[in-house]
Amino acid sequence: MKIEIISGSPRQHSVTKRVALHLYNQLKSSTSHVVNIIDAAEWNLPALQAVFTSVDNTPEEFRPLSKRIFEADAFILVTPEYNGSYTAALKNLLDHFPKQHHKPFGIVTASPGPLGGMRAAQQLLQLVPALFGIASPYLLVVPAIDKKFNAQGGLVDESFGNSVHNFINEYLWLAENLVKEKETVKLYQ
Repeated sequence: MKIEIISGSPRQHSVTKRVALHLYNQLKSSTSHVVNIIDAAEWNLPALQAVFTSVDNTPEEFRPLSKRIFEADAFILVTPEYNGSYTAALKNLLDHFPKQHHKPFGIVTASPGPLGGMRAAQQLLQLVPALFGIASPYLLVVPAIDKKFNAQGGLVDESFGNSVHNFINEYLWLAENLVKEKETVKLYQ
């Protein structure tokens, strides 16, 4: 299975990316899945003009991104909370691509504040079905992100490890079963 973790902060030194790095390291070391991070800060996508309907119909400079989105079996969305919602950079990136029919999505929000981006998580729970994706019901909401993970994605607050573990296990259960089910359905078509 190919999992793309989308780090939705447009800031180069985002503290939110810490949790994306941690999830990447955990998934790489504990599964055989192909895992990568798409960093919204690395893609200078213009405001949406047209949906990239295929890799070939994507402007040359964005084809590597397009290839990864189209080949992904599953996604994890990681975002800080901006004004009570997820980032415009994350929304703009997702809007450039067609609906993600039956693909699983993990939702991760983070904030230096005490609520951990809970309002952004609630907004993402509305966005994922609009993309025709399926959201894992187990969210990872990270308050005090700067005290939980270091800049390299290492877990600093060991007491938070159980939350990360539960998120990963629940997400993988959903993603692996959905991908397997999609393959089974293809056999009967």
